[in-house]
Amino acid sequence: MRIPFIKQISWYLVVAMFIIGIAPKVDAGFAPSEIIPYAQADRNSDIDKIQKIIETKAVSTRLLQLGFTTEEVKNRLAQLSDQQLHQVASQLDDLKAGGDVLGVIIALLVIAILVVILLNLTGHKVVITK
Repeated sequence: MRIPFIKQISWYLVVAMFIIGIAPKVDAGFAPSEIIPYAQADRNSDIDKIQKIIETKAVSTRLLQLGFTTEEVKNRLAQLSDQQLHQVASQLDDLKAGGDVLGVIIALLVIAILVVILLNLTGHKVVITK
């Protein structure tokens, strides 16, 4: 049984997957106001958040390898303004340790399933020989 318009459908799926693949990921959130100054409590919470990250074993050993002592890092953090501290603390939240591996795996599985379905619908078979 031949399915009508299979070539057009397959090209449509190829183009659709390409467009979906190149679309950037967008995260929505509130934009902070530049007029409102940061409170002292915000500064303390930002310093605490940065200190927790710096005190992890991987980060502390890397800082030691680069030649920074803990006192130098604390002194440099004390020199930063409230806005700079908040910016660093908010950027630490965006860091991902391993990247977005799960998204890549899911995308590859979806592509593989689509290829198998298209091959079955068109009646083609893939034969792998040595």
